[in-house]
Amino acid sequence: MDRNALSRYRFRSVWELPAPPAAVYAVLDRADEYPRWWPQVRSVTSLDEISGVAVFRSFLPYELTVTARERRRDPAAGVLEIAMSGDLDGWARWTLTARGGGTRAVYDQEVEVRNALMRRFALLGRPAFLANHAWMMRGGRRGLLAHLRPV
Repeated sequence: MDRNALSRYRFRSVWELPAPPAAVYAVLDRADEYPRWWPQVRSVTSLDEISGVAVFRSFLPYELTVTARERRRDPAAGVLEIAMSGDLDGWARWTLTARGGGTRAVYDQEVEVRNALMRRFALLGRPAFLANHAWMMRGGRRGLLAHLRPV
């Protein structure tokens, strides 16, 4: 198997949320506030109006640092998309649609791991890295649901 292929990941998470798309978009559009409701997002530091540095840590004992730069910000279409570089190189996108009185939030991500330790353990660590990402997304969903509750 191609060693580089082991360092590439494609993720999709779908969250059904009991708030209107505009309310969900407003929360997701404020990346600097993610650490307030998403436990695995340890920090977000703005660099300018369209980019910042984010630090993530889930249940595995390592942090990932990425520089995110806005690629698409379209409230009418319900789309937020970023390009990432650093420990992860690729992109991530939220797509929000109205569904049953609430919002269907789809998170898509395609990245290649640049973190040296994760690349070194690409084959043996892949199941743990996938579980780590799933844990992070579950934490984000729970945090967002709690954050949206007053809406």
